[in-house]
Amino acid sequence: MEKLLQLYDQTKVLASSKSIARCTISCISVLLTQFALVLVPLFFSSSPLFIQLTLSALILLIVLGSGGWCRRVLGFRASAPAFVFFTVLFVWGVYVAIVRKAISSVMDVVFNGEMIMLIIGLCRIMLKDPGFVAHESFCSDELDENLGFGVQTHNESCRLQMRVRYCKSCKTYIQGFDHHCAAFGNCIGQKNYVFFIVLLVGFITTEISYVVCSSQYASKFQVLKEIRMETGSNLVMAGSTLLFCVLQVLWQGLFLIWHVYCICFNIRTEEWVNWKKYPEFQLNASSLPGENSHEMRFKNPYNKGILRNVKEFLTLK
Repeated sequence: MEKLLQLYDQTKVLASSKSIARCTISCISVLLTQFALVLVPLFFSSSPLFIQLTLSALILLIVLGSGGWCRRVLGFRASAPAFVFFTVLFVWGVYVAIVRKAISSVMDVVFNGEMIMLIIGLCRIMLKDPGFVAHESFCSDELDENLGFGVQTHNESCRLQMRVRYCKSCKTYIQGFDHHCAAFGNCIGQKNYVFFIVLLVGFITTEISYVVCSSQYASKFQVLKEIRMETGSNLVMAGSTLLFCVLQVLWQGLFLIWHVYCICFNIRTEEWVNWKKYPEFQLNASSLPGENSHEMRFKNPYNKGILRNVKEFLTLK
């Protein structure tokens, strides 16, 4: 019994050590990423915004590629949720240390409030149940990763369970599964889909607020850049984080538009990508009149019209 307890304690210590190591690697990765972005406003400050954004995107891709290489070759593995968390803290730290001095009191309260809510939201979505489903609750006795559940039944409750999908990352079944979000370390499903959209909007809003604040700082202290070296370095740091936030707004905005589309037509990302795996999305139609050959077409049995779809989304729980 004592040996089992010792083994259990050793396992817990090993797991804790791995978590600490991954968080440390994530923190180092954030610092490397952000300081690599400093090169753009440092050497290309006079270039157009589009050029600076393009260079910043290339730097981010190079850093991410290097991270993947380190993971495969050296075995260093970071934590994506920790990376997101430390990135938020880094941007907030730049705001408090540099940008804040040029911002009005009202805007300062608003931005700090947004950051606090963002961190609370991050912690909640990492821990929130996305809709885990026990095997015993399925209407069908057949458990197949590639098929929906209860396909042959016409019962309404079982029809809802048709949207139970398998997540390969979590190795479990999720009600209303949309996708596995590596950035949050959790699946997005029926029970946290609304919260996910709210948090995504929160990210975009906070990043836009930071872009506005850092732009105000740059316009206020640009004339002092040549006079004080300290002001010049601060401008470079504010500029690099501004470029980072603009890039985040661009891809997150597109991501939000995609999810708004999915909500309006009552379909999940995983269902759209892999609809050929699920019989309820398949419609067999003759390719030409008089021919026996058939082609598989897409149909959405869950689409009830935009208004009803949005109402159903808002009542998810």
